[in-house]
Amino acid sequence: MTKLPLADAILLGALALLMVGLKSLLRLKLGLAGHSMFLLVLTLLLARGLVPVRGSVLYCGLMAGLLALVLGVGKGGPLVVLKFALPALAMEAALLLLPRAPWFRIQALLVALAGLTAWLLKGGVELYLAGADASVIAAQLAWKGLGGCLFSLLGALAVPPLMSLLAHHQLLSPRRHPQ
Repeated sequence: MTKLPLADAILLGALALLMVGLKSLLRLKLGLAGHSMFLLVLTLLLARGLVPVRGSVLYCGLMAGLLALVLGVGKGGPLVVLKFALPALAMEAALLLLPRAPWFRIQALLVALAGLTAWLLKGGVELYLAGADASVIAAQLAWKGLGGCLFSLLGALAVPPLMSLLAHHQLLSPRRHPQ
């Protein structure tokens, strides 16, 4: 992230603000486990597609976590930063192997699954630290994993068409899309 242009930093900050703002505005009580993963995966993959620099996803995730902490969005107090940062870190690591994931569906799905895995591990560790029984942890992770997987995959599938649409309308500079 050295020498990141100001315009790119502002764009990543705006994406983080958009994610946290929509999360706080909508506050959907759908009763569906993992529905927040849709917006998280969509925004983080868009961040990498719009700013194709190593570290852009982690920067956006950390910024979103800090904004959520300051604005009081979500549960968990200071640990809300980890809710955004850990999936971003996992997705950033997956993007080292699949750098063009925002453009291709299969790669985007694999990166989303990496973020989902980190999100589930964070939830499992929270339950373990709270003293939950192993069967309760397993049941919670299975339920959250099912819903989180569905919404993560939907979010990941939305990114490649968005990137193609932006490129089609020439809203991306030539360095931002694959050759």
